[in-house]
Amino acid sequence: MIRPIGVFAAAVIAQAMLSAGRAETAPCRPVAYEHNAYTVCDIDLQRHAVKLFWKRPDGVPYAYLSALPRALERNSGRLLFATNAGMFDSALKPVGLYIEQGRELVGANTRSGYGNFHMKPNGVFFIAGEAAGVLETGAYLRQRPHPDLATQSGPMLVINDRIHPRFDRKSTSLKVRSGVGVRDAKTVVFAISRGEVSFAAFAQLFKEHLHCANALFLDGGSAPSIYVPSYVPSSAGGGNVLGLGPMLGVFEKASGPVRQVR
Repeated sequence: MIRPIGVFAAAVIAQAMLSAGRAETAPCRPVAYEHNAYTVCDIDLQRHAVKLFWKRPDGVPYAYLSALPRALERNSGRLLFATNAGMFDSALKPVGLYIEQGRELVGANTRSGYGNFHMKPNGVFFIAGEAAGVLETGAYLRQRPHPDLATQSGPMLVINDRIHPRFDRKSTSLKVRSGVGVRDAKTVVFAISRGEVSFAAFAQLFKEHLHCANALFLDGGSAPSIYVPSYVPSSAGGGNVLGLGPMLGVFEKASGPVRQVR
């Protein structure tokens, strides 16, 4: 599910993200591949902390990327960037598995239905300690990795080094898309297209250029939801116009405890 802000706004945010990255050592870079432009963020779990967010301590959804904490306690420093973490319903509740801080708040969804989430196989992105993975939902449920965080979305983009079998290279369904892949257990790769691309083209980016044997679609529409703290364009509503459900925040790891800031 996506709240559109327009392709032009997405390009502006992406460019600002790169500028902010140079100033704040954000792990993002521009990538051109097969005539399409992307912003790619390489996350080293030894240097960066990935956190899932849905509800505040009072039970109210954060709803906006700009509402996320700017820094976390313990070993996490400032927020580098944030993005949508998958599909959600009208109440901003995740439609699939959602595990935050080791607690399963929403169970896995194996039902059939319409839309991207149900273009099976869908999958789960998860982190357990300092090891990350992306697995097809059935494989995840069989393995039961006991993660610290997990979010289910769909469809899978790349499955064991193979592009999703339902993707058509000749498809005319072009959208701005975001996704996540795992290059190895310590390296998570986020990609956000800076224009409209097909599922097949997006999956090819992860498989051939980013070298991710498994990758998962997170979001799509006229523009993905993305937020960089140092750049909050009024036209984008601080990263998204309407409310979001689950969200991912990437923080730099600090050497010592950091007081949580809102």
